[in-house]
Amino acid sequence: MKNHSLFATLRSLRGNPRGCVYFEPLWGIPFNLYAPYVSIYMIALGMSEKQIGLIVSISWVFQIFLALISGVVTDKIGRRLTTLISDILSWSIPALISAVAQNFWYFLIAGVINSIWRISHTSWSCLLVEDADQDQLVDIYTWIYIANLFVGFIAPLTGVLIGVFSFVPTMRGLYVFAAVMFTLKAVLTYQWTEETAHGKIRLQETRDQSVLHVFSEYKGVLRDLMRAPQTLFTAGIMLVMSITSLINGSFWSILVTEKLQIATQNLAIFPFVKSAIMLVFYFTVMPVIGRMHFKLPMTVGFLGYVASQVVLVNAPSGGYGFLIFSVFLEACSVAAVSPLIDQMIVLTVDAKERARILSILSVGIILLTSPFGWIAGTLSTLDKDLPFLLNITLFVIGTVLAYLAGRSAQNKAVVVEAVG
Repeated sequence: MKNHSLFATLRSLRGNPRGCVYFEPLWGIPFNLYAPYVSIYMIALGMSEKQIGLIVSISWVFQIFLALISGVVTDKIGRRLTTLISDILSWSIPALISAVAQNFWYFLIAGVINSIWRISHTSWSCLLVEDADQDQLVDIYTWIYIANLFVGFIAPLTGVLIGVFSFVPTMRGLYVFAAVMFTLKAVLTYQWTEETAHGKIRLQETRDQSVLHVFSEYKGVLRDLMRAPQTLFTAGIMLVMSITSLINGSFWSILVTEKLQIATQNLAIFPFVKSAIMLVFYFTVMPVIGRMHFKLPMTVGFLGYVASQVVLVNAPSGGYGFLIFSVFLEACSVAAVSPLIDQMIVLTVDAKERARILSILSVGIILLTSPFGWIAGTLSTLDKDLPFLLNITLFVIGTVLAYLAGRSAQNKAVVVEAVG
């Protein structure tokens, strides 16, 4: 195993990629311990489902605004310092507030402050990739996904702690633990990284410019973005993944329990199987895919998504075998497509304007995704299959976009080679 290409990449990481990848579990471990129980914790402290929904809606509004300004903040303050400050503000502080929460207002404040993660997402993404070896991008992103899959297996530990200490005290303790770990992760990442080359250029360029002036330049960045076909293909693929993730996350369990009559207590089987399959895929198939041009594996990956949804909507009542096969297809597709999308974002986005382009893409995807919660909910009330038929349509669109993006990239490479 020590000669495996993924482990070779992990050992060879230097500079910012190493500082970002090595400490990712310090965020993933505490988050996966408390995340599945957040809504139950809020209800246990007297909140209603309506109040929980209101907090989500309000934080969503703040996320739109913060995603929009994330590029400006990242350019003005720098990738490294922005990541440090925004990570502590968006994760450590809300965790402490949640640890002592008593009512709706505590959680509302925590939710609003947590929205700052939209800024750290932009700055951390720039910090991770801007000085990275482009040949290692797929492996780097694969390790990010692997780290979060591994820590996901420790989530059942929370159930053990609840059995010993009861629910609310356990959650308060986990939030305190999370605040410490989130802060440690932010500080260590800061210490093990340095400002990127592009970050230094943007710091110099924006030093004497006001925030409003930098923000006013978004118009030109947006105009250039609309003239970049490869980036638009990437944005379209990101949007497809965002909408389908929203639909699956909200309505998969409803379809499985109400239409297929799968017992609620057995639902945990499927995420576990999915995580296990993805881990195997990452270590066996992904090293081969990483050496290929993204067009073929991404196109096949989206076809795998289509197949998984077709199997799902045709599964009979109590059809555990059908569900396992659907989960298998989806897991392989997620494992193949997700790191390649991240690689495409890096390769197709103008490096000089990466921070502002990422912020524009984030805002656009949030705005275009948000109506699909209501749309899918309306479809589900008519027929539990309809949200997933919508998924099939979107994945077919994703297949076409993946093929066109790959062909465009190959044509561009041929032109560059000919000019060279």
